[in-house]
Amino acid sequence: MKLLTTKRVAVLMGGQSAEHEISIRSGRAVWTALIRKGYDAIPLEVDSSVVGRLREVRGQIAFIALHGPGGEDGTIQGLLEVLRIPYTGSGVQACAVAMDKAMTKILLEQIGIPVPRGFALAERDRRKPLPKGFKMPLVVKPVSEGSTLGITIVRKSRDLKKGFEAAFAYGPTALVEEYIDGRELTVGILNDKPLPVVEIIPRGGFYDFAAKYTPGATVYKAPAPLPGRTAKLLQALALQSHHRLGCKGATRVDFRLDRKGRPFVLEINTVPGMTETSLLPMAAKAARLSYEDMVEAILQSAIDRETGWAPSRNRG
Repeated sequence: MKLLTTKRVAVLMGGQSAEHEISIRSGRAVWTALIRKGYDAIPLEVDSSVVGRLREVRGQIAFIALHGPGGEDGTIQGLLEVLRIPYTGSGVQACAVAMDKAMTKILLEQIGIPVPRGFALAERDRRKPLPKGFKMPLVVKPVSEGSTLGITIVRKSRDLKKGFEAAFAYGPTALVEEYIDGRELTVGILNDKPLPVVEIIPRGGFYDFAAKYTPGATVYKAPAPLPGRTAKLLQALALQSHHRLGCKGATRVDFRLDRKGRPFVLEINTVPGMTETSLLPMAAKAARLSYEDMVEAILQSAIDRETGWAPSRNRG
């Protein structure tokens, strides 16, 4: 099979966010897949010396496997734009907006995509009373963080303080939302095509960091056992959300489906986990796409980006 490119692909992983270790696992899996496919790929752990190291290893294309702030918020994407190194996934603006869960909610609401009712709260306002109409249980989480870090389901008013403390440990702004009682589902998007819906069933009842990364703590069903009509609706909403933010390459849109079968978009991940057991590879497998073929499909987004840059490079 012909390679998409013969240029050297630097797989960027690690970084300085709280998701460092998960990113390392994602990056190593991606690098291994590219090598198996025959690409000239090299793993590169990201720190403050990343510019010099990219030049040192002669990286010509960047495959981004960084999660959380610094890798999923437009920061590394902006740096790569300046260096004119094509990269996988969404651009600066889409990454920055998707990383801000409160802004994402506003943009999705504007085009009628259902999201849980909620509001952003600055740390300095944490002692103010909740707006009218909000009652327990509530979900409190950081505005800009992934892997369910700092998230709490607050079931009693006296536990609200602990919820805020957990969220503010990861940033100065928290997002407070009504709790949607129901099923946890996710839809991966790969190059503008929705993948099969995956259902997430945490044995402990809450899909937190431990449930995500502890073997056996969560049951996954791919594809999710849903009526065809519901599955298609979730895929359509995921694709609309992906387009609304201007995303490219691979994204993952997380949902809750309430007891009445109504879907609510929770967030959009512009650099989904890429370990062999992550949700996006799970959805790709359900679509009969191997891990290696999925990685190559994501690499296509960098090739497309490079093609789009070509005219600007020739301008005098």
